[in-house]
Amino acid sequence: MKQDRRLTINAELRADTPQAETPESNSTDNSTNQQANKQAPAATPNDKQPTNDKDGKTLSGYAIVWNSPSKDLGGFKELVSPKALDGVDLSNVLMLNNHDYTQVLASVKAGTLKLATDDKGLHFEAQLPNTSFANDIYEEVSSGNVDSCSFGFAVDDDGDEFAKNDQGSITRTINQVKSLFDVSVVAIPAYDDSSVSVDTRSYEQFMNKGEKNNMETTLIDSNNRNAETRSFEQYIRTHGEVRDGITSVGASAVIPKEVVTPVFDLKQSKYNLAQYATVKQVSTGSGTYPIATNQTAVLATKEELADITDVDGDMFSEVDFDVKTRAGKIALSNEVVEDSEVDIVNEVKDQLQKLVDNTDNSQIISLLTGGQFTSVTATTTDDLKKVYNVDLDPALDKMVLVNQSGFNYLDTLKDNEGRYLLQPTVSAPSGFSLFGAPVVMIADKLLANNKDGSFPMIMGDLSQAVALFRRNQVTAQWDKFDQFSQGLSVIVRNDYEIIDKTAAVVISLSGAAAPVSDK
Repeated sequence: MKQDRRLTINAELRADTPQAETPESNSTDNSTNQQANKQAPAATPNDKQPTNDKDGKTLSGYAIVWNSPSKDLGGFKELVSPKALDGVDLSNVLMLNNHDYTQVLASVKAGTLKLATDDKGLHFEAQLPNTSFANDIYEEVSSGNVDSCSFGFAVDDDGDEFAKNDQGSITRTINQVKSLFDVSVVAIPAYDDSSVSVDTRSYEQFMNKGEKNNMETTLIDSNNRNAETRSFEQYIRTHGEVRDGITSVGASAVIPKEVVTPVFDLKQSKYNLAQYATVKQVSTGSGTYPIATNQTAVLATKEELADITDVDGDMFSEVDFDVKTRAGKIALSNEVVEDSEVDIVNEVKDQLQKLVDNTDNSQIISLLTGGQFTSVTATTTDDLKKVYNVDLDPALDKMVLVNQSGFNYLDTLKDNEGRYLLQPTVSAPSGFSLFGAPVVMIADKLLANNKDGSFPMIMGDLSQAVALFRRNQVTAQWDKFDQFSQGLSVIVRNDYEIIDKTAAVVISLSGAAAPVSDK
């Protein structure tokens, strides 16, 4: 389910100490919200009676304001109908700080968040916990630094409509919300790419009804990224016959940056080892790139006005790169191509992401296990400690890379006091750390067990060990793979190189490892 987020500038956000509930508190006549109101009793903004109640501090305001036009969302404005929340279950709604689910301010289920609809919009009152970030938010609102709200939601099928007035302005009306996920306190007083995610399918269907007019041309010209994406979609749906509006290289179409950028945004990829390596964008096919290393240079003393002495030490490693062309296939069935309701651009993006992830992982593992890094054998946990404490520079930002079998083996080891060697760590990708270093677990099929049955393990700093050079121009060509399948032949250009051979150690872990000594 796609989640949209909208800003509510007229939120009337205010900070108060909590008021006592009274039997006369206003309630809504909207019968479809009875379930939500039982979970979240109404709180009217005009009956504030601040008290020094022991329960703490409160925030109140409007998360949604009915019929209040948004700013321009790329060719149209948007408003929410007063009946948009009819029948919507509000019993699981959270109040968050800036849509961050790690910073929960209140919850309907816990009884600390009260939601109620009235003639103005969706009103809320939140009783804040005594946490540092909640206290910070309260102070920001009290001082007036933060005065806006936002809400995360999904629109029901056919729950929106578009209309154009005599002046040519287009308005999207949200008539029915499918789910309301959260209401949030936010500091950003405008819509931007990070806070607005609009499903434009219904908008494009509206624009494509009847003859294409000057308004559509203006919208496309004023938002070139959307135009490129729509042209790319048309290129796919016409099996490569229509190329209007897209950049091409030879017979191939350049995939728009709007499609490619999320694929190369390593923070969004859940399983890509490149996020731990050093990644550099390059504009040429080959060359030398200076990369800062774990250098030991020191500042030298100098006489006033004298020339600066050369720094004693290598501050950079000159890494040679030679970008190589790598090709893959994105399969698309006739049904997917011909179904206009299918978001075919996202389908291409998802398959491209998997191709890039698989390629990155395979190439990085090949570099690490290719024999250029130091290899050791560990039969005891003391052997592992020696690699961590002695073989690797203490200045490195160390991590542990291990396959499923090796992780399972490590997870059974205990020290002399019966404590497990792996310690729970929320921030680590696997949820565990070894000697304080985060553990990353990857599949056995990617990092296979050694032929002698020992478990492979890589310990070190991947950002100092491996570099990935990307040329972000990705091209695609519509192709028929065989008599049964068709799709896009995709070409990605990148290179993988070693930066520092001392930044990681390849370990073969074998035998019944002895407990950690008491040294």
